[in-house]
Amino acid sequence: MGYIKASDILPREVIEVIQSYIDGEYIYIPRLESNKKSWGENTNTKKEIRNRNNQIYFENKSGKSIKELSKKYYLSEKSIQRVVTELKKKEKIQAES
Repeated sequence: MGYIKASDILPREVIEVIQSYIDGEYIYIPRLESNKKSWGENTNTKKEIRNRNNQIYFENKSGKSIKELSKKYYLSEKSIQRVVTELKKKEKIQAES
């Protein structure tokens, strides 16, 4: 996130009103609710994690232990268990549909 000079975008009257509340300090103006983006929307992070988790589940189904997967993916055993359990539930729900 970069900074923008208020004087470059706001009318002088607005700057003066803001200065009556806060003078010479940084202020954060949040996005409108309608413009907010969900986590990972700007990058491929969500997709990469989903692909990694699918790979973890596939390898576990193919016989790799939680401990082996933990070492391979640099995650705690608890995290690996969480991934496997979550995807197992999703698979079961899809099979029932």
